[in-house]
Amino acid sequence: MPPSLRDRLLGRSPNGSTPASPPTDGTTPAAPGTAAAPIDSKVRVQTPGQPPSLAQVPPAEVSKIDPRSVRVAEVRMSAVDQLKLELHKKLVERLDLAALERITDEALLTTQIRNAVIEFIRAEQAPLSANEREEIVEQIIYEVTGLGPIEPLFRDHGISDILVNGPKDVYIERRGKLSRTNITFRDNAHLLTVIDRIVSRVGRRVDESSPMVDARLADGSRVNAIIPPLALDGPVLSIRRFGAELTAQDLVAKGAMTDQMLTLLAGCVLARLNILISGGTGSGKTTLLNALSSFIPAAERVVTIEDAAELRLQQDHVVRLETRPPNSEGRGEVMARDLVKNALRMRPDRIILGEVRSAEALDMLQAMNTGHEGSLATIHANTPRDAMARLETMILFAGTNLPNRATREQISSAIDVIVQVSRMADGSRRIVSITELTGMEGEIITMQEIFRYHRRGIATDGTVIGGFESTGVRPTFMERLRLAGAEIPSDLFTLR
Repeated sequence: MPPSLRDRLLGRSPNGSTPASPPTDGTTPAAPGTAAAPIDSKVRVQTPGQPPSLAQVPPAEVSKIDPRSVRVAEVRMSAVDQLKLELHKKLVERLDLAALERITDEALLTTQIRNAVIEFIRAEQAPLSANEREEIVEQIIYEVTGLGPIEPLFRDHGISDILVNGPKDVYIERRGKLSRTNITFRDNAHLLTVIDRIVSRVGRRVDESSPMVDARLADGSRVNAIIPPLALDGPVLSIRRFGAELTAQDLVAKGAMTDQMLTLLAGCVLARLNILISGGTGSGKTTLLNALSSFIPAAERVVTIEDAAELRLQQDHVVRLETRPPNSEGRGEVMARDLVKNALRMRPDRIILGEVRSAEALDMLQAMNTGHEGSLATIHANTPRDAMARLETMILFAGTNLPNRATREQISSAIDVIVQVSRMADGSRRIVSITELTGMEGEIITMQEIFRYHRRGIATDGTVIGGFESTGVRPTFMERLRLAGAEIPSDLFTLR
């Protein structure tokens, strides 16, 4: 009869015997069909070429060891922690991962793994407490179904970024501040396994021929991985948590903008103004874009275009498109510009471009100027004026020979509002400027600032001191907002 799921998880054959796991000491593996020798939890197995474990060395000889030859993780581990680590490694080697991948129900998968691991630990008769045993079970579940050692970090929603600089250096960002954790991977191969698991789920690959990859997780978090030979100190993994749960009101509560600024931006979205969100890396551009998209009427058809899908729009009628890198033969690449052209044939009411990076800027501007109003996009730039200069440069990537004036006329007529976001020195993120493009004067695009954030200094605890203020300028698009039904108070732009 075929083996049960638990037998497959434990690597048992139908007759109940357990095949031997691959030896780690260079000895000959057991013959097929014979039972593996029981694992002695007190034995420390040393892989050839590895530095000695402290647990293998007599106490009298410890002082003679060069500290640089001992693994850092072992120096910090107690005897129980070392036993847990070795038992964890052996459990991973024994589990049949192929059998697990065929189970789609996550709850069933977790239950089956838990039962199998508990049975395995009991068979080993390891001297572990109930809490330590439960910790081992969770580590195995994370190893098989999640992100391995960093899975607990990923489940902590207070962490915005997880940065893995090789197997022994893991950093996190919490409330805008970076800090190092005590979490480690076993080695480079362990970290590569986790990276491959992430990228393979979205149809990407990472190997020596393609050592850089962008991917995403199921919740929309963006992932970047780069491996040797480009990364000199081992594989590097960067996970940037996407704040999809932050609504526009949440941003107001966190001090990213005021109610008056939100009222204006909501009216701009409702009135189908074209909005460009500008800012540096990690400044909150995508989070703001997702929050503003909540003001798009539910009856409209929205097409999103991204390099790595991370937008989480709340509307029902949303079509999500994603670019594709070339395959191993250098073929099959689909760029954002191709998707913008295709989106124009899909009868969109609005087009949302996750980020303008290259030649797709020209197609985006043409779409905005030919009836597809109400579009939103993000761009990397430090100021609204820099954003205009970057758009000009990107249009040149399209290979057109447009004169500078024609290019700027395209930009000034397509873009209505630029929202500049910034990450402050204390880690907070704020909208520092809302600027309207008013047209052209000669060869120059004219702008007028409506709201801004005025920084006054830094407090003794490192907090940025400042406040939002209105410039007293009334935007020229107020009539469009009125016709769209957006209720804007008359004193919204009073100089403050």
